[in-house]
Amino acid sequence: MDTISRENNSMLPVGGIIVGVIGLLLGGIALVQISKTNKILTDHQAKIDKIDAIEQTANTASANADKANAFTKQVYDQTQTAFTNVGNLIGEVKASVTKIEDAMKKPVATAKGGGGPVVAGPGEYVIKAQDSFAKIARAQGVSIADIQAVNPGVESKNLKVGQKIKLPKK
Repeated sequence: MDTISRENNSMLPVGGIIVGVIGLLLGGIALVQISKTNKILTDHQAKIDKIDAIEQTANTASANADKANAFTKQVYDQTQTAFTNVGNLIGEVKASVTKIEDAMKKPVATAKGGGGPVVAGPGEYVIKAQDSFAKIARAQGVSIADIQAVNPGVESKNLKVGQKIKLPKK
């Protein structure tokens, strides 16, 4: 045997015991630290769950906001289309009104002698643009048959602007 192993044999078991005790102390300290860490993690788990719930609520709110935004865009587009259609219709109505105004500006029918405009006497009516027996009857408060009776040979569809017809007595 060599001299080193004979001389140090007595200290080896004591060193082993010291290292073992230090290991046990470090293990105990580690267990205490792990226990504290587990308790902290358990306390934080409730907070993590709340954060997860808030995140889920935020995601739902975001999805609802996206849906509302899409609906708003759809309503905007439909409104824009409606305004365009109404604008076109207003343009058509304006054109029709302009036509009617132009037609109303045409010279008034004059008497056969070329004097002045035709004037209705008592019990007479001067035909205007788009008049018919039905329209005249409504306006005068008489029946169509009465107008036809006092104007034999005059047809409602052949009326001329400026033409005089007789009115029945009410």
